Amino acid sequence: MSDIRALAQRWADVWRDAWPARDVEAICALQAVDGDHWASMFRPYRGRDGLRAYVAECFAAETRPAEVWFGAPFVDGDTAAVEYWAVTYPGGAPLTICGVTLLRFDADGLVAEARDYSHAQEGHLARPSAG
Repeated sequence: MSDIRALAQRWADVWRDAWPARDVEAICALQAVDGDHWASMFRPYRGRDGLRAYVAECFAAETRPAEVWFGAPFVDGDTAAVEYWAVTYPGGAPLTICGVTLLRFDADGLVAEARDYSHAQEGHLARPSAG
């Protein structure tokens, strides 16, 4: 079995760097060719090509680099959870998105399934401080 914590940390690190840079391919390289990404439980994107289309569509709406933060992964067995907080600028106005992504990896260390649970609110909202 792969080191799930290391794989999840790699996922968080790539998203942290690639989201503000709008680097679709860096994000898609983490996904198994046949892996699923659920943008919510009602919006599945099948395979790497599905993820590519979803991420490209989201990034196309952003008018300036996103401000992002990713927490340390929580791991239980073969599943990891990563919390994130981002301020994006679709159409020039700030939109705060926070959530948790549940990750499951295949034998090659690629994302076999990502289930994203997120909330969005207009405005630039500060991430809660730890403590």
